[in-house]
Amino acid sequence: MEFWKFMFVPTILFLTVVAPIWITMHYRSVNRSSRSLNEEDRQSIEVMLETVDQLTDRIAALESILNDDHPQWRQQVRGRNDDSGTRENSKS
Repeated sequence: MEFWKFMFVPTILFLTVVAPIWITMHYRSVNRSSRSLNEEDRQSIEVMLETVDQLTDRIAALESILNDDHPQWRQQVRGRNDDSGTRENSKS
């Protein structure tokens, strides 16, 4: 019986202090691990990044072709954008 008297206070302390903290920390770590990307999501992101790289290369190639064929195309595009902005502002 002496053992149970000795273990009563540590058991109560464990149940009131350590166990709730332990359970809280456990479920926090479970929640964090479930928020991370799964393998399917990672593959999808990799495919998207490859597509973005390909599109960036294509845009660069198109801009170089335009620069060779029509050197003033950027100023024309800016002029059109400026005109449309002033039309929208004048309507307001």
